[in-house]
Amino acid sequence: MTKEITGKTKLLGVIGHPVEHSLSPVMHNAAIAQLGLDYIYLPFPIEPQNLEVAIAGLAAVGVVGFNVTIPHKQAIIPLLSEITPLAQTIKAVNTVSRQNHQWVGTNTDIEGFIAPLQTTYKQDWSQKVAVILGNGGAARAVVAGCTQLGFAQIHVVGRNMQRLEEFRNSWSNSPLAEKFQVHQWEELPKLIPQANLLVNTTPIGMYPKVDESPLSVEEIANLPTGAIAYDLIYIPKPTQFLEQAQKQGAIAIDGLEMLVQQGVAALKIWLQQETLPVEVMRQALQNHLGLEE
Repeated sequence: MTKEITGKTKLLGVIGHPVEHSLSPVMHNAAIAQLGLDYIYLPFPIEPQNLEVAIAGLAAVGVVGFNVTIPHKQAIIPLLSEITPLAQTIKAVNTVSRQNHQWVGTNTDIEGFIAPLQTTYKQDWSQKVAVILGNGGAARAVVAGCTQLGFAQIHVVGRNMQRLEEFRNSWSNSPLAEKFQVHQWEELPKLIPQANLLVNTTPIGMYPKVDESPLSVEEIANLPTGAIAYDLIYIPKPTQFLEQAQKQGAIAIDGLEMLVQQGVAALKIWLQQETLPVEVMRQALQNHLGLEE
């Protein structure tokens, strides 16, 4: 039974370019249907040069809120009336809501990332060490998340010294600047044996290049038993990285959970309600991706 769309149906969506691969509509429309609400969540393909006029247009047609994906997460900031301190800190917005006739931007990637670490794998992180592979946009949310969890040490590892320096300098006015150190890839052998949490924020190992991993088997062999390996990639499930880490006795978390949880956090903002059908959202994604738990 398909839902009837009428003049009363409220609009939500995701903006990006390209946006046809976005899994957000699958997850959000499943939640909306389960809650029996008269909303619809649509993908809006918006080219970078049209961003400003598109956002004005979304306001004009009464859109309640929208997600922001590549390449607009930073470009959108100057076009919003307000952005939350969290989004300001990591200089990226992934969720926008209409409040008092204005666009307000926030970032739920951080909440999405830390959700499984606060619930399923909850522990005292204040004595723990996090090692983060990669220094792109996703790594920013992960650094902020690890800071929020109170990690004793956070190490960011990258291949390009210039990009690492830029990553470090981009936080220079932020209280987070003291919380993490940057390292070149060559330093990994001494970092992995200390890691309680090892996060892959790089695209290495993502479909279709499923037999690649950011780390060699020898490098992962030094991961302590009982550490958590967290890959932000969700196709394939599991990635080489997670499969190798599990063989070492590590706990594996994949990117599907982060995707679900950042979506839950966004819906809470738009719908102004706390209880959401998380399991329905997770299941909808798994069915869509042909994954079995």
